[in-house]
Amino acid sequence: MSGGIFDIINLIFWGGLFLIVVIGFIKSIRLVPTKSAYIVERFGLYHKTLDAGFHALIPFMDKVTFIQDLKERTIDVPPQDCFTKDEVNVVVDGVIYLSVIDPAKASYGVTNFIFGSIELAQTTTRSIIGTLDLDKTFEERDLISSKVVEVLNQAGESWGIRVHRYEIKNITPPHTVQNAMEKQVGAERERRAILARSQGDKQARINMSEGKKMEMINLSEGEMMKRINEAQGRAEEILTISRATGESIRKIGQALSLPGGAEAFNLKIKELYLNQLKQLADGNVDIIIPGNLNNYDQWIDSIGIDK
Repeated sequence: MSGGIFDIINLIFWGGLFLIVVIGFIKSIRLVPTKSAYIVERFGLYHKTLDAGFHALIPFMDKVTFIQDLKERTIDVPPQDCFTKDEVNVVVDGVIYLSVIDPAKASYGVTNFIFGSIELAQTTTRSIIGTLDLDKTFEERDLISSKVVEVLNQAGESWGIRVHRYEIKNITPPHTVQNAMEKQVGAERERRAILARSQGDKQARINMSEGKKMEMINLSEGEMMKRINEAQGRAEEILTISRATGESIRKIGQALSLPGGAEAFNLKIKELYLNQLKQLADGNVDIIIPGNLNNYDQWIDSIGIDK
């Protein structure tokens, strides 16, 4: 009876030992995913870092103590109260983008690098905002972000992490300050609108005056060109008449020098004289005529016309 019990205990012992050995061998086989790193300790001391792929460890000697994710992480920084240089309380929150670049330092250099990064980002943000006025805090987001990244990367050298960027999500002042800022923005917007309207009206007046000025210049230039053209036309007319008159006189002189030219000229003068008397008579004008119209030479001599 006692031998049967001993055999059962012995069987349980060796079966459990075999099971432990099998489990140990199974746990010694490690498949590391991409963008992951396993920290292996041997007898409690850091031994090596396993990269992505298949790895076989020594059972009961090697142990995976830390698993680090190497992908870029997004860490929210909770809202916190900060005081600006002009003693205004604002609530600031943000987000950190970081990744593990040295798995061993991330495992042994700090207890929790995520918590440490959040705390350091908050303290750095408070110190930077404390050097800025309220208006500047909204304008200097890039400055605050760059300073936080610089400080975090200095600490990250011993933590095995790299901070890629830090973004401020919100800067929330008190409601009273928000109302004052909204009124200030509204007043500034109204001022710009008034200025824009005044500048537009000024430009419109300038454009109208310039238009009138150009219109007057164009009219004066048009009138000047009209008078110049009229003067040139009259000058051409006078020149043409004078040329025609000179030509006619020259031709008359030539005709008078010909035989019978003087008689023809006197005959033409008599004809013109009679036609003129006829026009005067038709116009109901009182005229004095000689008694004998046929005696042309006598009344020509009486009025002193040289034949």
